[in-house]
Amino acid sequence: MTQELSSNAIIYATLALNSEIALQKEYLDSSEVPEDERENEEEILADLEQAFMEFVDLYKAQCKIDKELPSLDELLNSQL
Repeated sequence: MTQELSSNAIIYATLALNSEIALQKEYLDSSEVPEDERENEEEILADLEQAFMEFVDLYKAQCKIDKELPSLDELLNSQL
């Protein structure tokens, strides 16, 4: 990324990815996934998890700059 992201952008992206991961896992655990699509859906989950970890790293770095941001645990466990 060539442009610096704001704290809010990082927070929203992290929370959105966390929610999408939960939804994708729920979908994969259901009987709704056609067998011929399972591998693709598992790859989507892996991509979501990779993106989440990258934003977690960005958030941790941002927390070092902005001491007023909640900890990662507080952020992920908060009720929005």
